[in-house]
Parts: sequence; C-alpha cells; structure tokens
Amino acid sequence: MSHRTLPPTTHGAGVPASATTMAPPPLPAAPPPPGSGLLPGSEPPSVSGPPSVSGPSSGSEPPSTGEPLSIWPRSAAPLGHDDLAVGGVPLTEIADRFGTPAYVLDEDEVRHRCRAYLRAFPDADVCYAAKAFLCRAMVHWVHEEGLGLDVCSAGELELAVTTGFPPERIVLHGNAKSPADLRAALRLGVGRIVIDSTSEIARLAAAVPAGSRQRVLIRVVPGIAAGGHAKIRTGTDDQKFGLSVADGSAQHAIARVLSQPRLELVGLHCHLGSQITTVKPYLSAVRRLIGLLARIHEQHGVTLPELDLGGGHGIAYRPGEPALVLTSLSTKIRAELARGCAAAGLPVPRLAVEPGRAIAGPAGVVLYRVLSVKRTGAHTFVAVDGGMSDNPRPALYGVRYAPRLIGRRPSAAPEAVTVVGRHCEAGDVLATDVPLPGDIRPGDLLAVPVAGAYHLSMASGYNLVGRPPVIAVTEGHARLLVRRESLADIQERDIGL
Repeated sequence: MSHRTLPPTTHGAGVPASATTMAPPPLPAAPPPPGSGLLPGSEPPSVSGPPSVSGPSSGSEPPSTGEPLSIWPRSAAPLGHDDLAVGGVPLTEIADRFGTPAYVLDEDEVRHRCRAYLRAFPDADVCYAAKAFLCRAMVHWVHEEGLGLDVCSAGELELAVTTGFPPERIVLHGNAKSPADLRAALRLGVGRIVIDSTSEIARLAAAVPAGSRQRVLIRVVPGIAAGGHAKIRTGTDDQKFGLSVADGSAQHAIARVLSQPRLELVGLHCHLGSQITTVKPYLSAVRRLIGLLARIHEQHGVTLPELDLGGGHGIAYRPGEPALVLTSLSTKIRAELARGCAAAGLPVPRLAVEPGRAIAGPAGVVLYRVLSVKRTGAHTFVAVDGGMSDNPRPALYGVRYAPRLIGRRPSAAPEAVTVVGRHCEAGDVLATDVPLPGDIRPGDLLAVPVAGAYHLSMASGYNLVGRPPVIAVTEGHARLLVRRESLADIQERDIGL
C-alpha cells in the first residue's frame, strides 16, 4: 500500500520562494496497525457492499435493496427475534450497562473505512475530518491506520496532538480562525494551514516566527452547487467559506501569499459541501481548479504541487438511499486530473481528500429509551429520552433516520410513527413517518444507525440534560470512550452569583 504523510512545516533559515515550487519528497508509508492482519505493503480490504468501479456512471451508489441491516455497521447481527449485536456486543446489554441515550461506535468499522480510503487513494493524502466526530480513541485509530487529520480549531488541534498525533500530518481549516487557533497551529507545527480570507494572510504571516516558513493552501470557491441541503453547500459564491474565482478574490489572495516570505503556498483547497452522492461535481471542480493552476503558473511562474478536494462524500441514512461510490470517485477524479493537467502542460499535483462522515457515520449507533407514546388524531408520537441536544441534524437539515425496536419481540404490525425528543421545541423531531410496531410503549429500546458523525460533535447543553456517553465495541467487548456529562459537570461550570 503506497501512502505518504503530509510533510512537516519547514523551520530554519527563511529563504525567498523560488519561481517554481517543488513538491515535497514523499515520506515512508505508515505501517499497518497491530492486529490488522495486514502485512507491510499489502492492500487493505475495501468497504463491503458499496464501492465498485462498475457502478453507475454518475458515481452514485444505486439504492440498496432495502435490507434491514444494509445501513448498519458490517458487524451488526440479529440475536434471535428481539436483539441486535454490534461489534459482537448486544445493544440491550450496552443500554443496561451504560444507560441511555448512548452512542455506540464500532471500532472495526472505523478502521475498515479508513483502510478503504487508503486503498482507493493509494497515492494521495487522506485526512480524516475531525469535525465529524473526535475523541482521543478516534485520534488513536486514525493515526494507527495512517491517515492525516483535518481540524478546525485549537481545541481539536490540541486534543489530537496531546493524544500523540503527529502535527505535521494535520491540516487546520476555518473561515474565521481566532488568534488562539493560529498561535496553537504555529506553536505545534501543523503541516498545513488553509487560508480562507485575505485578512488572514497578514495576520498569519506576522505570527510566523522569524526564520520559519509555514506551508499554506488557499481555499477556493469554484462556483459549483453540490450537497444534500442548502445549509451544507459550500462551493458557491453565496456562503461564508473560501475565496471566489469568479470575482478574482482567489487570484488576489494567491498573489498576496506569494509576496509573503514567511508563507509557502503549496496548493489549492476546495470543499464543495456535504452529503454529495455523485462524482460529477468533483470532476467539475477539478477542471476549474486546473484552470486556476494554469493561470497561476502563467502569471507567477509558480507550479503548485498540491490539490486538496476536501470531503463531503455522501452516505445512506436509510435503506434505499444513494451513497457516493468510493472507487468510482477515486478512478474518475484521478483520470480527470491526469487528463486536465496534460492538456494544460502541468505536472499532476498530489491529491488530498478529507472524508469525515463517510468514515465515522456508518460506524455509529445511538440508543434511546421510549418515555411516552401519544396518539393525537392520525399521528402517533413516540418520545424518547434524547433528542435535538444529542442530534440537532433533523432540525437543522431535515435528515431522516431509520430507528429500530430492540429488546423485545413485538406483537403488532408496524405502523407509521414520528419519533420525537424530550426537549421544549416543536422542531425536536428525530424521525418522521417511520415504521415501528403498533404496540410500541414506554420502556422500549430504540436503536438508530448511522449515528457516528455530527451527533456528539454538534451536541448542546439544551435543557441541561447532559450529553450522552460514547461506547466503543469490538470483538465482543464494550468500553467507555467518553463518559456521560453529569449534572455535576454542568453545575461546576456555573461559578454562582
């Protein structure tokens, strides 16, 4: 397996940028993790089920057959008629031991998906997007699997580095980085800082220690609309991220960075949005970014060696939904990049991708206990002991989930119900019009798959109910990764009158 980690920030005597930027030399491949069953140089297995080069030409995975466990971790297995195991651990056992609500994370599924990305992009940098979900164990897994890391704050950065993650393999993002963010990045020696605005250039350059140079990327807005919801589309000119090609902002920022002796421009960055299920938008972005690379070479005599296409790779949250095909994405992006660069007379830049949701999302399950069942006219509302404080995504983006009753065998046929949370908001709805047994009742246990990304990372303190714990499962064992936030934790932050 060919893999190269991100080169470190250069420290030492400052030297003027040369007319042509040379690609940093590759570093040794990361070794396979202990117990992975992989030999040095061998290829890891691909994600089961989805990715296939022979998929649809659109690059979108065809809807599944609707099998009940098609969106669950690969380890999910029925236990009789009333329970389900993930990672070899019964979910009812986890609920009894750790309480509810609780997040369950399948460690083997996370590792498997990391390896699938490295296999699909063998000559690229794969950086896990920490914003999807981050804890010390996740940092450790990603590190062991040989991925880089994409962070958005000093908090994420400090957690990663203090866990032992090499800072030179970290990329710092953010549309409005604070002085603390930049100081932490420079102090810890992150590999890349992605510049998101022209005002950031002078601040960053002034903060770089004398005699040092910080490698940076420019985040470019290519003017492409892609993503599962208007609030998560970031490739267009009408949102807060990046610098537009259309109005010349990107070109202006590039010229300014090239004039800063303490900044080393090594490439362009682009993130189109989230929940993108077809390859086409990525190919459009590649073409536009190659055009910009060619203009940079023509105007400044600089050949940028890196191109980061971000993430946003869509996954299925319910059986039958489409998902992005990983192998199709890789094959077509690399072909488009090679073709476009050849036509422009440019060397092919080193590619980087930043999957977050596609690694963490399908590895997670959240468990809830039913508190009440209310039938009002034609509607049945099933209220659980969690809600928008541990999963705001349905309220924010209208995401729909597929909860499943576990822990007992139902005696009634399924009927359409709406699963709601316990919070004082009419919009606290977790799943609308989903089939659950007609005899659903208080005390029942519900399990919701595809809960590993943007749940705990977006959790809030609304109504002071406390954030749920995270439990890792693997090979029949469950262990606590992040403990439940208690009332004592909440009160300790309140210093009083």
